[in-house]
Amino acid sequence: MDSSPPPPEDPFASMDPEMAAHPQPLFKMLRDSMPVIPVEDRGVALTRKVDVENVFRHPEIFSSNADAVDLQNVRPMIPLQIDPPEHKKYRKLLDPIFAPREVAKLEESLTAQVNELIDRFVARGEVDFSAEFSTLFPTRVFLTLLGLPVEELPRFLTMKDGIIRPNVAIGSAFGTPESIAYQKRTADSIYEYFNEVLDQREVERRDDLLSRFLDASVDGQRLTREDILDICFLFLIAGLDTVTASLDCMFGYLSQHPDQRRKLVDDPSIIPAAIEELLRWETPVMGVVRVAVEDTEIDSCPVHKGDMVMVMLASVNTDEADLPDADVVRFDREVNRHLAFGGGVHRCLGSHLARLELRVALREWHRRIPEYAVAEGHTLAYTSGIRSIDYFPMTFAPA
Repeated sequence: MDSSPPPPEDPFASMDPEMAAHPQPLFKMLRDSMPVIPVEDRGVALTRKVDVENVFRHPEIFSSNADAVDLQNVRPMIPLQIDPPEHKKYRKLLDPIFAPREVAKLEESLTAQVNELIDRFVARGEVDFSAEFSTLFPTRVFLTLLGLPVEELPRFLTMKDGIIRPNVAIGSAFGTPESIAYQKRTADSIYEYFNEVLDQREVERRDDLLSRFLDASVDGQRLTREDILDICFLFLIAGLDTVTASLDCMFGYLSQHPDQRRKLVDDPSIIPAAIEELLRWETPVMGVVRVAVEDTEIDSCPVHKGDMVMVMLASVNTDEADLPDADVVRFDREVNRHLAFGGGVHRCLGSHLARLELRVALREWHRRIPEYAVAEGHTLAYTSGIRSIDYFPMTFAPA
């Protein structure tokens, strides 16, 4: 019998389609009326930036360990579910690999991949943006980093969706015995797959991340095989869906705000700032979870040891107490302290890579396809939790 706890209740699960597409008014109402929300006796959800930053500053109280989110991984995912002080060891090893200077070396390859995908549909004047671009691009990047053939793409998507969306794969609601069992089988297949690839890299190193992991060391200590597997598990789960969702949200916004889109077409130099603003406004990953390791309180609300603390990043990023004009989308902000990549010691390891992927995608797309819109008569439907778009029909006029 599987004794792992069910996943925490998702406060976004009851969102109707309109609310999922435009969640900002809901979060404003919650900040004004209920900044700390009880979540069905499982813990609390936080909507204000001041409370969230306090949680991120204190990992010794609000842990990111495996008790927070159970995805049927057999050990904590590294470095996300490792708390200080051990967390520092892994970040010391991994941060240089994902530093801006290292990530920048990938730009030429990413540019070629974006254009190869666009080449497939640009002559048609229409595309399912999700199926033909936003889902494929991050997965191809991931395969390139790991030195794996692009033919493995369908397998990686199946493994990723088997963990994150078992309800779609088998038609059973998230958290049911059936979906948990499916997640477990999928998780086992992920470990088995990467074990086989690592066996190959042990025999013959290549110019890829897996080989770097095998040779990396910190203070004379090497990563174990289990360490590398736990890193790969996290990369597969976190590195694909989040960039896909970010692309969906950004192009969803731009396709419905032509004046903003034309700013990028007329002046591509503002794309990096536009990405930061759209990450803030759209916040593709609406929330992350921590678990309290001792009794405490947040804004006079009791939080007990073992309680889940849902950090509502989407609300935090539009908190007018932190940013007076938070309800305005501006591509010319000089300072943008959003928390779309989280905060504190567990801030997203792959943020520089994600920014590069987004920057290249927006630059090359708007260079080649400056005019586009959601297909006439279709309303985009956003998923809750991670705001992706499963079906995104788009029409366009190439340059």
